[in-house]
Amino acid sequence: MDLYYSQVKETFSYLQRIAPFEPEIIVTLGTGLSNFAEAIEKIEIIPYKEIPHFPLSTVETHRGELIFGIFGGKRLALLRGRFHYYEGYSAKEITFPIRVLSLFKPKLYLVSNASGGLNLSFQSGDLMLIRDHINLIPDNPLRGVNYDEWGLRFPDMSEAYDQALRDFFKEVAKELGEEIREGVYVAVPGPSLETPAETRFLRLIGADAVGMSTVPEVIVAVHAGLKVLGISVISNVNDPDNFKPIFFEEVVEVAQRAERRLTKLIKGFLERLTI
Repeated sequence: MDLYYSQVKETFSYLQRIAPFEPEIIVTLGTGLSNFAEAIEKIEIIPYKEIPHFPLSTVETHRGELIFGIFGGKRLALLRGRFHYYEGYSAKEITFPIRVLSLFKPKLYLVSNASGGLNLSFQSGDLMLIRDHINLIPDNPLRGVNYDEWGLRFPDMSEAYDQALRDFFKEVAKELGEEIREGVYVAVPGPSLETPAETRFLRLIGADAVGMSTVPEVIVAVHAGLKVLGISVISNVNDPDNFKPIFFEEVVEVAQRAERRLTKLIKGFLERLTI
């Protein structure tokens, strides 16, 4: 067995000893979207720095704590803060928390992010269900030895984002009076933001939104047999023929403004969801 396998097992054993329950749902909250944690009944809060082999968040908008809590009668493991390829982590390190938590055998992975709009029909502050993704991060978390107990060597990605969950989320959004978009998310390495030429290229290959996260975690979640629901907050929309400067502070500000709506939708979704 390699070092990675041993570390995953060691971390899982640590969490088994202190976790108050086996979570049914894993939730990752991204840039400007961490306050959903305040809506749940928190049972156990564990800083990442206290968890063996966990990476540490270096982005100031990511809190860096694992929360076990209850919401809508569902048992959640909430990752308040994520990791990125641009921070210097490998895809295996980025997805280490998802791999460890997947050993609890949860059923659903719910992931959110802030992303840049590529579809010119989108507006800043829109919420987009991720229908599919394109991985342009030059690493894959499944590269290397495959352990059959964790998943298939060649996992099928034809429906990485569960259709039934997306349909149900759209029903909840309609019921709550919120408009929801749907589209393809492309993950790029970062941390530099896209040039006009790169933006034009990403639109050309079929992407509706671009970000620097999410896809590695989703690959591991699918490999582990979880159903996935992904949501992007569209922080800005840039037309490559009428390009405007993008500032990270503005991305965070838009994500935070959209947070109330996204939190309402996630709460409504989880309250109505039957697992």
